[in-house]
Amino acid sequence: MRVAALLLSFALAGCAQLPKAPAPVTDESRLSGRISVTVAGDVHNRGTGGAASFELFGGPEAGRLELTSPLGTLVARATWQPGLVALRTPDGERRFDDLDALTREMLGETVPVAALFDWLHARPWPAAPHEKTASGFEQLGWRIEPKLPALVATRLADPVVTLRAKLDGE
Repeated sequence: MRVAALLLSFALAGCAQLPKAPAPVTDESRLSGRISVTVAGDVHNRGTGGAASFELFGGPEAGRLELTSPLGTLVARATWQPGLVALRTPDGERRFDDLDALTREMLGETVPVAALFDWLHARPWPAAPHEKTASGFEQLGWRIEPKLPALVATRLADPVVTLRAKLDGE
């Protein structure tokens, strides 16, 4: 399911929304802001994309990502820990083998969520090699251009995927 369709269907559903999760009791990291993902189209296929507010808790091994529609409705909550990746929406909960499978299902393409924690802090993910560029670095087949408090990450393979994020309070 594409992000735009996901967000639109939940916005139109009116009262169909997820309850807010309690704030983490532990001292886990929290990032929040706005995120948009665009998947480029070609001459036969229109591109897709969508935007949402996000809250990202935890880290690559265990964490939670919440997406909120432009109307302020919590529309999706992804949680992960070793051996369990789940996506909860107003339609119910689905489980996935890993974070790549979850993002592929949501966006039609894979986005490296584990690396996103470091990329949002304008640094390469330590679990994979990277190369410096004039405007940032390349890692995992993506060009990362951090300009805090914003980030532009572009997948270099077809179809081109562009992720833009702007952090709150930075």
